[in-house]
Amino acid sequence: MAVRASREVVIEAPPEAILDALADIDAVSSWSTLHKDAEVLDRHPDGRPHHVRATLKIMGVTDKEVLEYHWGERWVVWDAEQTFQQRGQHGEYNLTPEGEERTRVRFDLILDLAAPLPHFLVKKAKKMVLDVALEELRRRVLNGAT
Repeated sequence: MAVRASREVVIEAPPEAILDALADIDAVSSWSTLHKDAEVLDRHPDGRPHHVRATLKIMGVTDKEVLEYHWGERWVVWDAEQTFQQRGQHGEYNLTPEGEERTRVRFDLILDLAAPLPHFLVKKAKKMVLDVALEELRRRVLNGAT
């Protein structure tokens, strides 16, 4: 069962600051209420995370995943192989500068769930994920390191 979620917001920061916050995997559990822990397994030559092991908990369900990240000048994408709760996952952030200190951030996520869930649970979980992915990210970027 594939579940898709997407949303856009404008963050009052340049794209580089947003990508830096996303690349700071060691700090992700301090601002993402869904992440219980995250660890960089290896890095690309430029130092950005390549493979990340993460434990997430949403609505009482915990899942462990290994994500493979790829980075561009104005985007980041990741994919996960099968986990206990998912058959696969694809996520991406696309950043579009709007002036010097504002960036339109689009977040897209596709989850291929291992088992079907009731629509009301999927809807609630999507809202939680989108809020973390954008609103909690915004707070992290605007408040800097915690």
